[in-house]
Amino acid sequence: MPENRLDAAVTLPGEDFSRVALTADAVQLLRKLWEVHGPLMFHQSGGCCDGSSPMCFPAGEFATGDSDVLLGRFDISDGGPGAEAGSGTMPLDFWMSREQFSYWSHTHLTVDVVPGRGSGFSVEAPEGKRFLIRSMLMDWPV
Repeated sequence: MPENRLDAAVTLPGEDFSRVALTADAVQLLRKLWEVHGPLMFHQSGGCCDGSSPMCFPAGEFATGDSDVLLGRFDISDGGPGAEAGSGTMPLDFWMSREQFSYWSHTHLTVDVVPGRGSGFSVEAPEGKRFLIRSMLMDWPV
């Protein structure tokens, strides 16, 4: 992982840069959560409180639609134990509400993990850790 992060594959039409990344700590926790819950996904909504934190769900548990944007797709596998049976990959999509994306379209997002208690709906809550977004203004036109 360059600079100790994993950049997502580009998913937005017409773009050639990653908009979202995972820190090494986030990847490590996600691999552990995958072993418990199976395939995972992130959704970042807007709002206050836990709504401003990235929420991690079993893949497909949070219904996405036209009001959401797929910002990136990760493969969090390391080729070792826990990789999806038969494929050797552990895909993870990162979604954001379209309205929130309109506010954050000029930023690069990095998902990190810190000690603490996040939302009870996000699968990391029982681990005593929570995911958070670290944002950085992009220096190229969007």
